[in-house]
Amino acid sequence: MKFRVLVVNPGSTSTKLAVFEEESLAHSTTLRHDAATLQQFPNIWNQYDFRLAMLLEWVRNTGGTLDAVISLGGLLKPLPGGTYAVDSRMLADARANLQGEHASNLGCALADAAARQFGCRAYVADPVSVDEFEPLARYSGHPLIRRNSLSHSLNIHAAAARAASQLNIPLSATSFIVAHLGGGISIAPVRGGRIIDINDASSDGPFSPERTGGLPLQQFITLCFSGKYSEHDMRKLVMGNGGLLAYLGTHSARDVEERINAGDASAREIYEAMAYQISKELGAMSTVLEGRVDAIIITGGLASSLRLVEWIRSRVSFIAPVLVFPGEDEMRTLALAALHILHGQGTVLQY
Repeated sequence: MKFRVLVVNPGSTSTKLAVFEEESLAHSTTLRHDAATLQQFPNIWNQYDFRLAMLLEWVRNTGGTLDAVISLGGLLKPLPGGTYAVDSRMLADARANLQGEHASNLGCALADAAARQFGCRAYVADPVSVDEFEPLARYSGHPLIRRNSLSHSLNIHAAAARAASQLNIPLSATSFIVAHLGGGISIAPVRGGRIIDINDASSDGPFSPERTGGLPLQQFITLCFSGKYSEHDMRKLVMGNGGLLAYLGTHSARDVEERINAGDASAREIYEAMAYQISKELGAMSTVLEGRVDAIIITGGLASSLRLVEWIRSRVSFIAPVLVFPGEDEMRTLALAALHILHGQGTVLQY
């Protein structure tokens, strides 16, 4: 029997949709939501009905039935990696923005509504809140602040599995460092397929195209109490208006590279500084694995930048071989997770 799966991936300004017939992509689209339209909605959850209507119209136009709907999971409660059935507790936590407000929180609700329309089950896989930390990784430096595991876990797990297959090593026996390089940057030591530590891509680690990463705290505190910025301003400064965007006025790596090629020395130094910080984080995570690293894996959208990758490779290749898997292929990874369940090859976890 061939199964048909709808994949839902909500982002800040778009909703990606795909229908897979078994492992073959049958239909896909990216529903763009322009800034003027989104400004009508005070928060993410006010966008729900608008996004759902567009989603259902597109799915109906693809024709046919659905056997499952699966979505990118959001900032839910801390969970081990795996595929989870959407239930009322998950939906309540997503609507409460349990660990922060993000478009990915809409995913489980959109998947649930679509599944109800088509008489099938809804799932999420490897949500942003996957937590496989070992105890020492949780300490921050003060008991009032706890290090949380929020990351690009879906792509990190998929990249580790791909590397294990390529190197012909059982995933359970591997020790990798995986760097997901995108709008946010997550760098994780992955032992036996588990993400045992990671920088919080929303507030720690290297700066990225639109995020500051970790900042010098004393200067940051001074800015917070300067009277010039609201709490909302400071949160946006760190996540959305930081990184390359703050330095160069663009979050497009392609634009930055064009400026470098045109001889812009400042753009080159800032872009190389991002590679420098990524390399430092990779080196730090190698200590978590006690220097026993089978490979460093660079993945995500920025892995397509040959210049950036080579700057990183030149600094970290002494630690382990560097594998590069450009892009993230989240839609196919999610579809495969649902198909494993439908074919009885995986376990459905309960939230």
